[in-house]
Amino acid sequence: MNSRDVVLGRIRDAITLAPAGEGEIPRNYRTGRTMSDGELIDLFVDRLVDYKAHVHHCAATETAEAVAGILRQHGLNTLGIPAGLDRSWVARFDGTLVVDSPDVPAPELENLDAVVTGSKVACAETGTIFLDAGPEQGRRALTLVPDTHICVVYRSSVEVGVPEAIARLTPQRPTTMISGPSATSDIELERVEGVHGPRNLHVVIVDG
Repeated sequence: MNSRDVVLGRIRDAITLAPAGEGEIPRNYRTGRTMSDGELIDLFVDRLVDYKAHVHHCAATETAEAVAGILRQHGLNTLGIPAGLDRSWVARFDGTLVVDSPDVPAPELENLDAVVTGSKVACAETGTIFLDAGPEQGRRALTLVPDTHICVVYRSSVEVGVPEAIARLTPQRPTTMISGPSATSDIELERVEGVHGPRNLHVVIVDG
């Protein structure tokens, strides 16, 4: 018997001894809240800025210029994108474009200066962006290894709260939740960025 068997055995014993459940878990989450479009986006931006993310606004026809401007401003020359990304978003980029695939080992993603992806849904109340590995988002490693993540968020995908955002996700899909650049704090409350993901997060909010 190995350690795994011991742990699983203890879990089974605990389940056997546990009292029977009392039916369905209540899920009467607070939903149905409404805000004007302006209030919704203002709240979302406020949370993003509080998390030290960089926020950019543009019309749908200006997405390529917004993305290229961020890359030029920060001298980012090697860009990774998911295979299903809308190529018009990177049409103004004149550096090295790398299309990701599952065959690329995760450590090689460190060679990318930045990554551009789309998003599935966002929550204004918490400033959280949800990725579910869709065609314009790619695999999780692509958004965690490079130092800079440029994430395109459509205004129409921003919900008020977490329950509303979760309702737009498919439970069977892998979900990554992003609330600002990767950061943590030590016991002295000194903030350290880039521990578990990108140090720099740029959110491009697109009308539509």
